[in-house]
Amino acid sequence: MEATYWRKCGSCKKEIGYNTIYQACSVSTCSKTAFCSVDCWDTHVPIMNHKNAWAEEERSPSKPDAQAEHQVRRTIIQPSASASSSKSSPMESEVLIVASKLKQYVKDKYDLNTSANVMDALSTEVRKLTDKAVQKAQAEGRKTLMDRDFI
Repeated sequence: MEATYWRKCGSCKKEIGYNTIYQACSVSTCSKTAFCSVDCWDTHVPIMNHKNAWAEEERSPSKPDAQAEHQVRRTIIQPSASASSSKSSPMESEVLIVASKLKQYVKDKYDLNTSANVMDALSTEVRKLTDKAVQKAQAEGRKTLMDRDFI
C-alpha cells in the first residue's frame, strides 16, 4: 500500500502531505525533523532540551520527488559487516562513557570510588556491544540502530 502523505508530525503524528509547508527544527542533530505547525515544534523544544533552536519553514517534496528519493536510498548497497568493521574511526580510541555520571552512580549505589581505567574498559565493551547490534540492524536491512538490536 502506498503512503498518501510524506511524513507524520514529530509531535502530534498528524500526516504532513506532499508539497506542503511544514516546520523543521533548526538543530541539525534533532531526530524529530518535521512538524505540522509552529505549535507542534514549540512543544517539542523543551522535551528535547534544545538550548538555542528555532522553527524553519520548509516545503515537503512532491510525491514523484519523494518516491525518486526513496528509490535512490533503496539502491545503495550496504557494505559487508567485515568491511564496515575494518573502517578506522577517530572514535575507536575515545572514551564513550560519561565519567562523572558513572562515578556518581557507583558512589551513590555502592559507596565505591571509580578508577579512570574503568572508562576505557567500559568504552571497549560498549563498542563490542554496538558492533554486534549494528550487524543485527544491517542484517535486517535497516539504517537505524534501535534498542531492540542490543537484546
